[in-house]
Amino acid sequence: MKYIKYILCLWALLALPVSAAGSGQDGEINVKELVFEHLADAYEWHFCNIGDKEIALHLPVIVIGRNSGFHVFSSARLAHHAEWKGFYITHEGEYAGKVVERDDSGGEVRPLLDLSLTKNALALIINSIVLLLFVLPLVNAYRKDPLMPSRGLKGALEVVITTVQDEVIKPCVGEDYRKFSPYLLTAFFFILINNLMGLVPFFPGGANTTGNIAVTIVLALCTFFTVNIFGTKEYWEEILWPEVPIWLKVPVPLMPAIELFGIFTKPFALMIRLFANIMAGHSIILGLVCLIFVITSMGAAINAGLTVVSVLFTIFMNFVEILIAFIQAYIFTLLSAVFIGAARVKHSHHKK
Repeated sequence: MKYIKYILCLWALLALPVSAAGSGQDGEINVKELVFEHLADAYEWHFCNIGDKEIALHLPVIVIGRNSGFHVFSSARLAHHAEWKGFYITHEGEYAGKVVERDDSGGEVRPLLDLSLTKNALALIINSIVLLLFVLPLVNAYRKDPLMPSRGLKGALEVVITTVQDEVIKPCVGEDYRKFSPYLLTAFFFILINNLMGLVPFFPGGANTTGNIAVTIVLALCTFFTVNIFGTKEYWEEILWPEVPIWLKVPVPLMPAIELFGIFTKPFALMIRLFANIMAGHSIILGLVCLIFVITSMGAAINAGLTVVSVLFTIFMNFVEILIAFIQAYIFTLLSAVFIGAARVKHSHHKK
């Protein structure tokens, strides 16, 4: 019963921002707007509304205007459709949710450079600090006494690190796996901590970092450059001049073109897989919570019954998302290790 109470309290904290932020003046909730608002990045970190007062952390806006130069100011100046020194946040069109300004013809254009600290950027910084707070004690313990057995959280981290390295990285990459272990382990724990922090319904959690394609594309590009920079001669030979019948290579380089195309589809698959799974999980959980407020007009009996169902499904989905957080970090690391191992093919293995 104690754990059930904790879970229900956690759900209540999750539901509070939904009911406060998504309700209009008539008490109805715009589910589509709320879900997309949560999934998108923002220049502020919204907590909830207390009456007419908005509780939010306003982040710094750092922009270089096309004609007005360099500016640094709080995003609070742009709240509620306000404008500051020609800059404002547009809520429709191509640049919806972004800071824009007017050009000479009166059209909306992005600033010359936007280095603003957004919600996802702040969440990435916080999550990285949290990861360091977990990992550095283990590093210090190994420096003091490498043979001393680790206990508690340190022991759990050691088990995870050993498992990922011995069961994933070593067999997939090959004999020089130690060269790529730092990157692959960093990618695993970075994705894992961001996935888990995204499930925490209150600050500093709740940001949709790994469900943002800008984050996943950077992670995929890291694997892309690692694979192709450290690829062996035999790897590039298999791409540019594969062992297929000559008519598939000359005069039309059909197979080389397909192999070159495969270089880009691999990181694309990494990017989409992580982005789509995390974004879908956030959308389902938020949609289930919104269901409670959507059915308020159907009567007390129906609302009470469906509220119980919604709470149970939300709790279930949160547990599923915890599992998915580990699975997606594992899959990204596994596929990255496989791609790196394929790029490290040796001549003897190639002939065999």
